[in-house]
Amino acid sequence: QVQLVESGGGLVQPGGSLRLSCAASGFTFSTWVMRWYRQAPGKEREWVAAIVRGGGIYADSVKGRFTISRDDVKNLVYLQMNNLKPEDTAVYYCNAFSSSSSPSAYWGQGTQVTVSS
Repeated sequence: QVQLVESGGGLVQPGGSLRLSCAASGFTFSTWVMRWYRQAPGKEREWVAAIVRGGGIYADSVKGRFTISRDDVKNLVYLQMNNLKPEDTAVYYCNAFSSSSSPSAYWGQGTQVTVSS
C-alpha cells in the first residue's frame, strides 16, 4: 500500500525557515518523480518543486528560497524553506508521480505551514 506522510509544518515568523519531510513507502521510490505542492485558503493547489535524481526545479515564486532534496536510501523527500513570507502560508502536499505506473500519482495528507508575526 502506497503511503506518503508529510511532517515538519508549523508556525514561523516572516524571514524564518522550516524543513518539511515526506516519508514514502509501498512503491519503488527511487524511480518516481517527487514533487511538493501547496494550497492556500481559497486558492487552487499549485506546484512548488520537483526532483527526480538530479537537481530540483522550482516555481518562480519560491526559486532561490526553497530547496528540494531526496534520500533514495531512506525513501524521504525534503523541502527546505528559507526566508519564508506570509504568502507561503498554505497546506503543503507531497506527491509521487510516474508516467509508467497506474495510478500515476499519489498524494500525502498535507502539512500546514503558517507564516505570520
